[in-house]
Amino acid sequence: MISKKKYKIATILPYKESYTLENASAVSLWVSEFFKKSKFKNDNYIFGNANSRNYLTNNYINVPLKNLKLKFRSTSNEYIEKLSKKLIEKKFDIIEIHNRPLVLFKLLNKINSKFIMYYHNDPLTMSGSKLISERKEILKKVDKLVFISKWVKKRFFEGLDVKDSKTEIIYHSVYKRKKKLKTNQIVFVGKLNHSKGYDLYKDSIIKILDEFPKWNALSIGDESRRSIYIKHKNHKECGFLNHKKTLDILDKSEIAVVPSRWEEPFGRVSLEATASGCVTITSNKGGLLETSNHTIPINNIDANKLYKNIKSLIKNKIKRKKIQNLARNDINHLIDKNTKKIDLMRANIFPEFQLNYLKNKLKIINLFNQGQKSNYRLFNISLGKKFTNGFIRNNHDVVEISDRDFIKNNRNILNFKSNINMFQNHLVEVVKNYNPDLFLFGHTNNINLETIDKIRSINKQLIISQWNEDPLMPGLEFSNKNIKNIEPYVPLVDHNFITTHPSILKDKFKDQKFNFFFIPVDKNIECYNVYNLNPKKDIFYAMSHGVNRGVLKKGFEDNRINFLNKLIKKIPSLNYDFHGFDNKQPIWGNDFNNALINSKMGLNLSRGKPTKYYSSNRIASLLGNGLLTFIDRKTKLDDFFINEKDVIFYNDINDLASKIKFYSKNDKLRKEIAKNGKSKYFKLFDGNKISKYIIDVSLGKKTDLFR
Repeated sequence: MISKKKYKIATILPYKESYTLENASAVSLWVSEFFKKSKFKNDNYIFGNANSRNYLTNNYINVPLKNLKLKFRSTSNEYIEKLSKKLIEKKFDIIEIHNRPLVLFKLLNKINSKFIMYYHNDPLTMSGSKLISERKEILKKVDKLVFISKWVKKRFFEGLDVKDSKTEIIYHSVYKRKKKLKTNQIVFVGKLNHSKGYDLYKDSIIKILDEFPKWNALSIGDESRRSIYIKHKNHKECGFLNHKKTLDILDKSEIAVVPSRWEEPFGRVSLEATASGCVTITSNKGGLLETSNHTIPINNIDANKLYKNIKSLIKNKIKRKKIQNLARNDINHLIDKNTKKIDLMRANIFPEFQLNYLKNKLKIINLFNQGQKSNYRLFNISLGKKFTNGFIRNNHDVVEISDRDFIKNNRNILNFKSNINMFQNHLVEVVKNYNPDLFLFGHTNNINLETIDKIRSINKQLIISQWNEDPLMPGLEFSNKNIKNIEPYVPLVDHNFITTHPSILKDKFKDQKFNFFFIPVDKNIECYNVYNLNPKKDIFYAMSHGVNRGVLKKGFEDNRINFLNKLIKKIPSLNYDFHGFDNKQPIWGNDFNNALINSKMGLNLSRGKPTKYYSSNRIASLLGNGLLTFIDRKTKLDDFFINEKDVIFYNDINDLASKIKFYSKNDKLRKEIAKNGKSKYFKLFDGNKISKYIIDVSLGKKTDLFR
C-alpha cells in the first residue's frame, strides 16, 4: 500500500477539546478513531489539555495549563509555549493542527517540520483565517489542508482565486453497526439550544407524543444557558452522555432528528444516526447533506414540517424500515477507508522523487493494449496509439506499456496470479526509473489498487488518469461490464475520460469528475480522401464481435444485426459491403482500410440504444477518411456537425434507407458533404488536440475541447 518509512507525527488538539472518554466531542472523536487504524499510530503523539486521565487512546500527551481560570493571562500563549518545547524536543516530521489557525501560524515560525492544517468548522469564523490574506498565507505555508466537508472547503475558498491542489476532504467516519431491535423511540442529540433547532424539536415532539402515546422521545445533550425545556410524560432528558452510550441509544431508536438552524460544518450526529439504522430527519444546512444518501432533509425547516415528517414515518412502518435498512447498509464514510486516505496523504508529503518537467514538456506513461498478440491488427482503431502520437507532437516524452502483452509474454503456466504480481512490480519499477508526470491508462483491470497507492507514494505530484472508449449507457449488458471495469479506479484517479456524455453516469458516480472526449483522428492513420476516389461499393459497415476475438461469434445477436437485416430489405438494389454480419467475417488492419476506401458512404451504427455523444471508434475511420457518413440523430452529434453539410443525420430506419438511396445517386453532393465532414472532424477532434486536452485537464488548466 503506502511507503513503510516511519514518520513521527504530532497531532495538536485545541486546548479546550477534551480527549477523554467522558467528555470527548467531535474533533477528539475524529482524531481518536482514525488514530486507532493508522499505520503510523506507534509514532503518532496526540497533544491536548484534559483534566481526566481516562484518555481515548494511548500516545496522548497532556499539556497542563495554569492560566485556564486567569482573566489577565493568555491560555493560548501558554499552550503554544509549552507545545513548542515538546515539539522541538521530540523533532517531529509532521505536525498536524486541528481547528486553530493561530496555533499554526505561531508554530510555523518556531519549528522546521511538515504541516497539515485540519478544519472542522467554518474557517471564516476562526481567528487566523477570517481574512483572504490569512487564508492565502495558510495555503502557501502548509503542506496539506484538510476539510471535513465540501461545505467547509467552499467557505475557506470564498474570495480566493487560487488552485486548491494541496487540499483533501476527509469526512467524519463510522464503523458499520450491527442491527439491533428497535423501540418506538425518537431521539435528539446535540446542544439544547435555538441554533440546533431544539425549540423546533420541542414544539413538534409534544404534538407527536400527544397523538401517539405508545411512542417515547429522548433528548441527549446539555446547554449552559438553557431556556428551552420539554415537559411531557413520554419525554426523557438524558443530559450529556459519552459517545458509547449515545450510540447504544441510536441503535435502539427508530427516528433521529437533526433540525439545525446554523450551518453545520458536517453533521456527525446525522452520520452516526443513519449508520445505526435510524430514519434521520435533518435540515439542509451546511454539510448535513453530505452525511448520508438516505436522510430526509427539510428545506426551510420549521416545527410544523418536522411534525408532519415524523408523523408520516410513524404511520408508515414499511417506508420507515426501508429507509433504515438503506441507511445502515449504504454508509458513505467508513473509518477503514478514510484512515487509509489520511495515511497516504501523510506519506506523500515526503516523495522519494521530485517532478522534473520543464514548463509544458511532460514525461508520460501511456498504458494500453498495443495488440502485439494480435499482430497489431488494431493499429488503425487504437486510441492509445493516437494518444501517444498526439503527446509526442505536442513535445512530450512517452513510455508505452502494454499490460496484456506483458502478462502474456511473461506467462507462468502453473500460476497466472504470479503473472499479475510480476506486472505490478514491473509497473512500480518503471515509475521509479522513468519518474513520470502523468500516468494514463485505458481499458485495463490488470492494475491492482494497491499498486496505484504505491506509485502515488513514490511521487505525490504524479497525475493519474484513466480513459474508456466503450459505451457506458444503462440498460446494455456490455455497458454494465464496462462500468464494472472502470468503477474500482474512479475514486482513486485524478481524472476519468469517457466517450459517453458524463450526464449518463451522474446517478452511478456521485461527486466524481468525468471528462468527455471524442474519438480522435490522426493524420497518419485516417489518411485517405475517399471523396477523390472512385469506390465500387455504395455503403460500408464493419462489426467487430469483440476486438480481441477477431472472428464471428456463433449465435451472436444484438440490436445492430436486427437493424441491418431490416435495412437490407429496404435497399436491396444497393451494393453494400457489411462485415461481421451474415456469415461475413470481421476485418482488421489493412484489410479494413482496403474495404473502407472502396465504399462511397459509411454507416455509423453503434451497439446499444443511441446515447448522447457516444459512438464506436469506427466513426473516426469513416469521417476521417472522407466517406459520407450516416449518423442517428438521437446521439445528439448535431451539436458538432451540421446536417447535410458535414454528415447526414437520420431519424429512423425508413429515413436512413431513403437518404442512402438518394446520396448513392448524387455523387457530386455526396463528395462535397464527405469532404466537409472530414475537414470538420479534424478541426474538432484531431488527435493532437485531444491529447492536449487530456494534458490541460490533468494539469488543472481551463480548457474547452470544442474550440
